[in-house]
Amino acid sequence: MSLEKFKVGIVIVSDSCANGTSIDKTGPALRQLLSNHPSYEISHSSIVADNVIQIQRAVLAEKEGTHAQLVLTAGGTGFSPADVTPEAIKPLIEKEAPGIVHKMLTDSLKITPFAALSRPVAGTLVGGGTLVITLPGSPKGASENLESVIDLLPHALKLLLNADSRALHEKEKPPKTVEHKHTHTHGHDHHSHSHSHSHTHSHDHAHKHSHGHGHSHQFPVKHELVSPSSNVTKRSRESPFPMLPVDTALDLIAKHTPAPGEPVTLPLSSPLLAGSVIAEDVYSPDNVPNYRASIVDGYAVADADLQPGVYPVVAVSHASSHGGEKSSSLKSGQIARVTTGAPVPPGTVAVIMVEETELISTTEDGTEEHEVRILAKNIQSGENIREVGSDIKKGSLVISQGTVISGTAGEIGVLASLGMTDSIKVYRKPIVGVLSTGDEVVDTLNGEKHLLEYGEIYDSNRPMLLETIRSWGFEAVDLGIARDVDAELSTTIQKALNQVDLLITTGGVSMGELDLLKPTLVSDAIGGTIHFGRVAMKPGKPTTFVTVPAKDDGRNANNYGDKVVFALPGNPASASVTFHLFVLPALRKMAGQTPQSLPRVRVFLDQVVSLDPRPEYHRVHIAQDPTTGALVATSTGGQRSSRVGSIQGANGLLVLPSSHDAKRNRMEKGDILDAILINRL
Repeated sequence: MSLEKFKVGIVIVSDSCANGTSIDKTGPALRQLLSNHPSYEISHSSIVADNVIQIQRAVLAEKEGTHAQLVLTAGGTGFSPADVTPEAIKPLIEKEAPGIVHKMLTDSLKITPFAALSRPVAGTLVGGGTLVITLPGSPKGASENLESVIDLLPHALKLLLNADSRALHEKEKPPKTVEHKHTHTHGHDHHSHSHSHSHTHSHDHAHKHSHGHGHSHQFPVKHELVSPSSNVTKRSRESPFPMLPVDTALDLIAKHTPAPGEPVTLPLSSPLLAGSVIAEDVYSPDNVPNYRASIVDGYAVADADLQPGVYPVVAVSHASSHGGEKSSSLKSGQIARVTTGAPVPPGTVAVIMVEETELISTTEDGTEEHEVRILAKNIQSGENIREVGSDIKKGSLVISQGTVISGTAGEIGVLASLGMTDSIKVYRKPIVGVLSTGDEVVDTLNGEKHLLEYGEIYDSNRPMLLETIRSWGFEAVDLGIARDVDAELSTTIQKALNQVDLLITTGGVSMGELDLLKPTLVSDAIGGTIHFGRVAMKPGKPTTFVTVPAKDDGRNANNYGDKVVFALPGNPASASVTFHLFVLPALRKMAGQTPQSLPRVRVFLDQVVSLDPRPEYHRVHIAQDPTTGALVATSTGGQRSSRVGSIQGANGLLVLPSSHDAKRNRMEKGDILDAILINRL
């Protein structure tokens, strides 16, 4: 594989830089070093606190969002209680790179013996394609460590990416015509699937089939399905849809989900800003601060070499919103009282904290100080002063296009500090509709108490999905329940697509005579295109992904183009798993978010877990071991797809391989696996 430049992501780990009490100097030092090397280009950089989860999310965001081939972290590799970067990175590493660590330590020890107290980590991130290296937090230490290996890394990255390029080449050839020869022998190994135009599927679903005939289907499907409610002799006896690997299904979703629509302009006070994505780079219209300000309550002095002694107080400066004239210039031997955030008088070289002074005398009326004794020694020029533009310089990039306005609202704070109150351009978030289907489903959101009759079930999917959608920051529309009648279902879906940008249905996607969704979606009345109708996974096998051309009738306000439909299975656990795995990435793409998929972490199993012939997404609760800091996954219990209790308390989906891929029937306690984070740890 040949690359002109390798993308590099930088993650600065520092509590003080993250909360704004100090300025990051290490990031610029690394950027300068990398800019002098022809093999690298910096794709993105970020600053996070000394927090395991924040570090892991930032590193994974560089891999999955900006597709960096090299991620460098700086900071948090020492022995203080706050230094947790190695603990955050190690669970994410698939293959360790001890040689890189050894080279950095060896070269650093030639410079200082204190290098022995550093705890660097290096290796490839889970999933391959990205190398991560942890560096010290100081500009000098980080630069020296990176300089030690910077010329070696291009070769390592070429080897790493060459290993992946073959798999990527295969994944980029999706099937157009799939010939099902049904020679079912042993497991469907989707990792080696060639996806050519004609191939033989091989499955083992705990039973074997042998058919002496072959048939083919063209995908995506538009108008080829026979309604299962038709005459029994015309109904399909098996699904016409190939069982696609999860990765292929995700690729199809990424390919066919519309890109963000036209940006909208919102005021800073809009509740719609939270969770929205900035649609253009934001540059500072002014310096912040735009005057020299005191960082502390104390006394401004005009002499850098001021000696301890008694000095006259000639002025008082308060932080004020009322403006006013500049105070007179401070002369040598004079001091002025200033409060935190107040402008310092012209001529000020430093501010002495009030704790380092004594009051000697007051004015005649007793309201102000007259003389103050300065106790401080060795005063430094610029001490306790925020210089003009020291926080944000006029014209500098403050928020990049694609930045999500987070729940902590730091981005809103930055915009407010710049006085940008009415011109925030963001991508409009898609409106999501949720529709349950089925004659047996009883509404739980209409406020009416209903005792179940034989064969009825309460609708748990709709309330669960509506709340989940809102918790991720999207507007959700309750579309009620549609009955299993062709005409009613078609009318309901058409009306729904006029209200929403993405439609989620649950139920009606299996093989029963009342499972009408697929043929309804591809009917002439709706005109949808099915991109996949089955996925090799547990739970969620019948999950269906459809796009429908939007009508040009003025009601497509978001200008996305196609409408998106996800027909999810009716079982609650299946609906929850497939929402997080498939629907959420589509919503995030439509909203302009990157990365679109949820973050993955490496977790330790705390119990034995059985494997299925299909890859499984096992609901687990993930927590950090207080002793080791490792992430540990605990099963939420029985994983039957109809068991809604398996979702309760789950904050992760444990990614279990098929028993055929793993070549065993269970995973043992202490095994390390991937898990998808679906909620806070």
